[in-house]
Amino acid sequence: MTAIAIFGATSAIAEQTARTLAADGTRFFLVARQADKLSRIAADLAARGAGSVETEIYDFNDRAGLPALVEKAAARLYGIDMALIAFGTLTRQEEAMRDLAYAATELEVNFVSPTCLAQLLANHMAERGKGQLAVMTSVAGDRGRASNYIYGAAKGGLGIFLAGLRHRLVGQNVEVLDIRLGFVDTPMTKGFEKGPLWAKPDFVGRSIAQAMRARRGGKLYVPWYWRWIMIVICHIPTPFFHRTRL
Repeated sequence: MTAIAIFGATSAIAEQTARTLAADGTRFFLVARQADKLSRIAADLAARGAGSVETEIYDFNDRAGLPALVEKAAARLYGIDMALIAFGTLTRQEEAMRDLAYAATELEVNFVSPTCLAQLLANHMAERGKGQLAVMTSVAGDRGRASNYIYGAAKGGLGIFLAGLRHRLVGQNVEVLDIRLGFVDTPMTKGFEKGPLWAKPDFVGRSIAQAMRARRGGKLYVPWYWRWIMIVICHIPTPFFHRTRL
């Protein structure tokens, strides 16, 4: 049975991904901050056919504890076959422009912490000679925009890191998947007006689970049409782009 560690397991997308993978008899190590919600998810996965479910409460702002966390996950799972990094926050741009401490905290949780964790997981998988590392980023990182450039900088930097990690691991039987999310209707985006480009977490989770089952690497735009939307946005000439309010 496949052993997967999910970091940020209480996010709506991670939960839906895990639900799909549970049917395979997958063994889980779930990590998140919310104990009650984590317990509920663990029970649900067990009922859906998971081989086993272990849980751990953790604050991802604690970078110093990440090596011990990965070691615990590896020990409980007898080696990590797959890992999904799904934690992060949606930065409030106006507040981040005014409050540098808040901006730094957002960069920590959206860039610094996931890169450190990804590095540790990649080292573990490289030593084992196999594995798949999937990390949720965002289409916001494809091009800097006035509306969310601090969040976009974190996600863009994370994408560059994953590209470098993928390059490093060529030939080592470890796949690195950069999951570039578009608009998803989750509790984190409840204050946004929804439109036709918005996807539901269950669809996104199934898409991620399918890619992980196939041991895909590279970039995965979810929903798929965001690849073409971002190609257009990234190729708008700067003088014209500066006239927009994206």
